[in-house]
Amino acid sequence: MDNSVAERIKSDIESNDVVLYMKGTPVFPQCGFSSAVVQVLTHLGVKFKGIDVLVDPSLREGIKTFSSWPTIPQLYVKGEFVGGCDIVREMYQTGELMEMLSSKGVDVQVKA
Repeated sequence: MDNSVAERIKSDIESNDVVLYMKGTPVFPQCGFSSAVVQVLTHLGVKFKGIDVLVDPSLREGIKTFSSWPTIPQLYVKGEFVGGCDIVREMYQTGELMEMLSSKGVDVQVKA
């Protein structure tokens, strides 16, 4: 992996509390899995930075190497890799995601 890609990823996850590497944008997700994670975060009222890996093939491959995780989307909270769509969805359903976000000081405002 290109060092500049790794540096960019590090910079993104260090300067934003919640980062989602995804296909497409939060407003216009390009895959169902990315869309599902956006819906969870939106429902929890969590502000996050969505990064579209489709615009940059080196980033798309780089993020997989960076996290040692083969799929996208990938969610990071306070610099820590949380997981992909299935993990995020499962954590959301069990309440674990909300607990983790709160414990890390991320503002959660669940939408009714």
